[in-house]
Amino acid sequence: MNKIKHIYRIVTVMALITCFSCEEFVEVDPPNSRVVSAVVYQSENLATAAVDGIYHRLFNFSGFASGSVNSITVLTGVSSDELDLYNTLAFPEYPFFYDNTIAPDSSINLSIWSSAYNIIYHCNTVLEGLAASHAISETLKQQLKGEVIAIRAFTYFNLVNLYGGVPLILSTDYTTNALASRDSKEKCYQKIIVDLETAVDLLAPEYRDGIRSHLNRYAATALLARVYLYQEDWSLVEEKVSEVINTSSQYTILNNLDDVFLANSEEAIWQLAPVGTTGHTNDGAAFIIRSVNYFLNPVALSDGLITAFESGDHRFEHWITTVGEGSNLAYYAYKYKIRFTIDPPSEYSTVFRLAELYLIRAEARVQLGDLSGAQDDINVIRGRAGLSFTNANTSKDLLDAVRKERRIELFTEQGHRWFDLIRTGKASDILSVKHGSWSETNEKYPIPEQELAKNPNLTQNEGY
Repeated sequence: MNKIKHIYRIVTVMALITCFSCEEFVEVDPPNSRVVSAVVYQSENLATAAVDGIYHRLFNFSGFASGSVNSITVLTGVSSDELDLYNTLAFPEYPFFYDNTIAPDSSINLSIWSSAYNIIYHCNTVLEGLAASHAISETLKQQLKGEVIAIRAFTYFNLVNLYGGVPLILSTDYTTNALASRDSKEKCYQKIIVDLETAVDLLAPEYRDGIRSHLNRYAATALLARVYLYQEDWSLVEEKVSEVINTSSQYTILNNLDDVFLANSEEAIWQLAPVGTTGHTNDGAAFIIRSVNYFLNPVALSDGLITAFESGDHRFEHWITTVGEGSNLAYYAYKYKIRFTIDPPSEYSTVFRLAELYLIRAEARVQLGDLSGAQDDINVIRGRAGLSFTNANTSKDLLDAVRKERRIELFTEQGHRWFDLIRTGKASDILSVKHGSWSETNEKYPIPEQELAKNPNLTQNEGY
């Protein structure tokens, strides 16, 4: 009976947290949130449940990182040259993402922004609750704080790379948040780095409960390496990647490509676990096309991506398949094998995995002049794919090889292709061929018009 009461308390408090949250960070009612926090942070189990609730929100269908049809994974794939439109009858806004003509009043774009700031608000709520609590052990408090700070940094990383400088919302203060202006991209990156460095210091090397859908020290370090890559701080990139690869025995490049995206895969550094009544990933539902209900899938893989694969690449065999025939033939991503199930999940949505770290370090090593080291890292990925080792031996050729491998290895994962085109200055060259109307201002998504209407201190991106 006591156990049932305890479970009921967790469910009740999590329901309260959901009720007193909202999709946009300017509309949260602080008094109600404080009442909930007073209950949650008197119990280690409830505090842990509150943090787990943030992970669940990341996976939620409307979440920016969820892998769903409304996520960064899909929408930036459409904006880049990774995905083509397949059936948009039920998705009327997709052609605007494809043509890079996103309107400021786009409801899907608002969903990205709102879901990200919803995560940030809940992170701030948990951080404030943990700081004020005297009922939680210091060890657990540090672990939970580290996870939440890293999630917030990850969220801001995605916002900055979609929109440029954004408001840094670091508290639950309604009055301040409602009128927050945009901080510079540089200031946002500074905070992201500080948060991730703090998380690395706080987090344990092991996964909480042994589950890779929680963040550990190495996951925060890997995220820090990704941030330093975008900052072009090559020495720190190599340092952080090598720290993960050389220090931890938890991760390995899996030879069987069908095992890479399984739940708690040994290649996974951070995953999101399906929650609710379904046991499949949003990625599987978004990308796997079935002829009987094809109208649920707005996208297929682009011809450009398909032709980028070398003959004999095992990734093409294992991670891509087709539907239809003749003029109706379409290729779709098959990294996740399950489109729908109510069984317990056997696949988790992957946010970060070891293969990305090798490619991050390869790029840094080229920039640092360690060409043989870069070749070694590239060949780890090519070898697993069944390809011959790279014959690139100049800095330019090796950078081209790294970028090609990133395109092939990381397709339909967390927006890598779009972000890579922008950070390397290749977006205009490639996407102007796709769209004659391409402009450099298209490299940023518009600040949602609905947010501008509510906050006079927000400014719109150029070109919108």
